[in-house]
Amino acid sequence: MNIKQQTIQKAVSVSGVGLHTGVQATMTFLPAPSNHGYKFQRVDLPGQPIVDADVDNVVDLSRGTTIEQSGARIHTVEHTLAALVGLQIDNVLIQLDGPEPPIMDGSSIKFVEALRDAGIEEQNAARNYFEVNEYVHYRNDDKDIEIAALPLNDYRLTVMVDYNSRFLSSQHAYLNDLTLFPEEIAMCRTFVFLHELEALYKQNLIKGGDLSNAIVIVDRKVEEGELDHLAQLLNKPKVSVNREVGILNNLDLHYPNEMARHKLLDMIGDLALVGRPIKAQILAARPGHAANVAFAKKIKKLMLKNAQNQVPQFDPTQPAVMDMNRISQLLPHRYPFQLIDRIIALDENSVVGIKNVTMNEPFFPGHFPGNPVMPGVMQLEAMAQTGGILVLSTVSDPENYWPYLIGIENCRFRRNVVPGDTLILRCEFTSPMKRGIVKMQGRGYVAGQLVCEADMIASLVKKK
Repeated sequence: MNIKQQTIQKAVSVSGVGLHTGVQATMTFLPAPSNHGYKFQRVDLPGQPIVDADVDNVVDLSRGTTIEQSGARIHTVEHTLAALVGLQIDNVLIQLDGPEPPIMDGSSIKFVEALRDAGIEEQNAARNYFEVNEYVHYRNDDKDIEIAALPLNDYRLTVMVDYNSRFLSSQHAYLNDLTLFPEEIAMCRTFVFLHELEALYKQNLIKGGDLSNAIVIVDRKVEEGELDHLAQLLNKPKVSVNREVGILNNLDLHYPNEMARHKLLDMIGDLALVGRPIKAQILAARPGHAANVAFAKKIKKLMLKNAQNQVPQFDPTQPAVMDMNRISQLLPHRYPFQLIDRIIALDENSVVGIKNVTMNEPFFPGHFPGNPVMPGVMQLEAMAQTGGILVLSTVSDPENYWPYLIGIENCRFRRNVVPGDTLILRCEFTSPMKRGIVKMQGRGYVAGQLVCEADMIASLVKKK
């Protein structure tokens, strides 16, 4: 799985009719900055309101997942979101001139192809994974639905469906490598049973449904007169059924278990509403949109519970955003006062720096001899230097500016930092810059534990 966040290189559009609303719409994917996430925008409505792809915004689950915010509603978001997750794209603004993304062929493949054509671009920010650290379970006894998440340093999904039908027996699908989503899951189409069609039309749904964008499973004997009625319902001159496979109009399946694979696709899209990429093993029996969203809410609740324990992750095998040479070009500090060894993440609002604490630090011989402890003021200085990189990143010519620390508040030291520790420092803006002055919150971690924190005020001054 990717370490860095990704967006697309340029805007790209797809057009078509919405599955349930039947409204023609154009959907445009646009690049977005780090930590933007997935957001929809109804450009056809006054004020062009934004709708965050968030599980708390789900308002309807009638044969699809619908979200709403600020009076703007987006129907059937799951196939769009699944394509983004499957390509490990983190930040996109999705503009729509209608109420629903185009259904296309009933899968995610057309979105995947469009996004690939737009090009995928890596960003200077680490992916903010939520690693499920305990067993999460959902069960609906009435519908015999069960979903579970287990801790895993990866994202894997297994789905089982069973419709008690002789034409659709028990099927399983799995995805053990997210990079295989475009080839193994994305083209799997939505499906419906024949006996559901009439009811769905009466519920004012699937107005855009067509045999070109859905698999219709024939689960009972159909008389010739009924086939004529179905043809009229589907606006087709004629429909037929292959009695052996039970698929209307003799449609060829991409896979024998295409229906289970589509349910897995739906689940990936629905779980995207958690708001962060997930690391977990997901096991689901007979899932549907309502169950997926209920399960996503459980995961988000756990995510918020653990929010205070979020720690930046450092993988020494990954290349640095800035090494010590580049840091030296930007900051005026030199040995023994240059305290940052590398920058591992940098975006518009935050930065993560690394300080490797060794016994050779010049302050150890005189600070607690025999019991070496990194002075708190040096931890704070390392934090300030990390924040200085963030402040300099706000200008196009950082070499021509000095970053000064002009204020410190709420400073706390939680535990000792000693030789051998790797001090991970994260700073983020807490207010917009005004007249060269900006506020930041800084935190330092060692081995997953908070060791120091402070609110800082910095000034950016142009060199004379």
